[in-house]
Amino acid sequence: MSDFRELYQEMILDHSRSPRNFGPSENQNLSARGYNPLCGDEVEIHLYRDGDSILREISFEGCGCAISTASASILSEVLKGRSEAEVREIFAEFRQMVTGEGAPPSRDGLMKLQVFGGVKEFPSRVKCATLVWHTLIQALDEKEEEVCTE
Repeated sequence: MSDFRELYQEMILDHSRSPRNFGPSENQNLSARGYNPLCGDEVEIHLYRDGDSILREISFEGCGCAISTASASILSEVLKGRSEAEVREIFAEFRQMVTGEGAPPSRDGLMKLQVFGGVKEFPSRVKCATLVWHTLIQALDEKEEEVCTE
């Protein structure tokens, strides 16, 4: 196994074992819940979007597999402080990367997302990696129904 792949596996394990921005948010003004019935992943995302449509705070709660938890943790780090429009563009790029339809996101500060590039080789794991992303979009769209990957 290459050093590059080992580094990425290590990053997923690190974020899974010690997720960043895990827990409720006191300042949230948007939230949504998501569920992956295939493997039982559950996530609730909490956002604070300011008047300029900047995501000032992102946190999450829930339980899931290593990929799902790492995806939520890394998402919360790389999207904080970005505009809603940029977040939606990054989501589209991320989804294309994990489904094998596009290149990894290339904007500044998004190198961590490349850790999920190998997910495309395991189609059943794509839902694990994207659950929190779909839940994020649900929150931004202010829809109340739970996201389900099925």
